[in-house]
Amino acid sequence: MSLIKSKNEEALTGIRWFALHVHARKEGFVAAQLENQGIECFLPRYKSLRKWSDRMKEVELPLFPSYLFSRFDFQNRRPIVTTSGILQIVGNGRMAIPVSDEEISAIQTAVHSGLPHQPWPFIEVGERVRVTYGSLTGLEGILVNFKGDHRVVLSVGLLQRSVALEVDLAWLVPVREPREVPSSNMVLQPAQAAIAAR
Repeated sequence: MSLIKSKNEEALTGIRWFALHVHARKEGFVAAQLENQGIECFLPRYKSLRKWSDRMKEVELPLFPSYLFSRFDFQNRRPIVTTSGILQIVGNGRMAIPVSDEEISAIQTAVHSGLPHQPWPFIEVGERVRVTYGSLTGLEGILVNFKGDHRVVLSVGLLQRSVALEVDLAWLVPVREPREVPSSNMVLQPAQAAIAAR
């Protein structure tokens, strides 16, 4: 028991990224409060067309509704948990779980790429694909076919949420090196790869 506790405490040492569960539609408000306190945060957004009775309007919405990311030392979390609008630091039961720097970096690259992106259902395990062209070069994700367009899906395992980016099949190569793939990694479903290759 003490060994498990010490490993968990060690995993939460230092400045790490964490996902924060916040009140619905308060993501921007919470992010502004954290930034005003000098706390680094990341609220990924996407553009969506919304129809009103008299017009269509493009609006920016949170990519992960009710969640945002913040980088802080968990041992000094008091300013975070006392910020209005934050429900909890995401984790397993009472234990907070950091989000990997690689997952945050991949989402930041995707959001800043300028390519169309949108929320996507979380997909867990399979063979991965790597982007070899353009501003997304080096990113790995799941290849899916949606309404005739190909997309690479990037996932944040802790939130069980994903984001999809439109790509050209010519930009992709399969990732074939054998290694254990945790559920939080970005992967390619073999059945979808076969369909997409046709």
